[in-house]
Amino acid sequence: QGRGMEAGGGSVQSGGSLIHSCDVAGHTYSHLFVGWFREAPGKEREGVAAIDDHGSTNYADSAKGRFTISQDNAKNTVYLRMNSLQPEDTAMYYCAADPAHFLGDQFLDDTLYGFWGQGTQVTVSS
Repeated sequence: QGRGMEAGGGSVQSGGSLIHSCDVAGHTYSHLFVGWFREAPGKEREGVAAIDDHGSTNYADSAKGRFTISQDNAKNTVYLRMNSLQPEDTAMYYCAADPAHFLGDQFLDDTLYGFWGQGTQVTVSS
């Protein structure tokens, strides 16, 4: 894993909300594709959402309608707002970035991202 790109996370009760932020200011590339992934104990890492440098977004089915990814280019920061959290959302959440532009469902492929944060834990209690 890389440097501590992520901030946020924490513990909430079912139905609660959290906001993650991902600082991509340390990368030399002028354009980055940024994605959020999560890994729950005993499960494979899965893609959650992604955004390109034009602001186009993609979401995994599990995130649609509940999570929102956005970016503040002036602050070199990408945000992931998570609403209506459920216990099954409990996982370590990672921010990933890459200068490539991904098409279709490629944003869900964690092997395509070259830069990774150290992760931040989210715990949702029922």
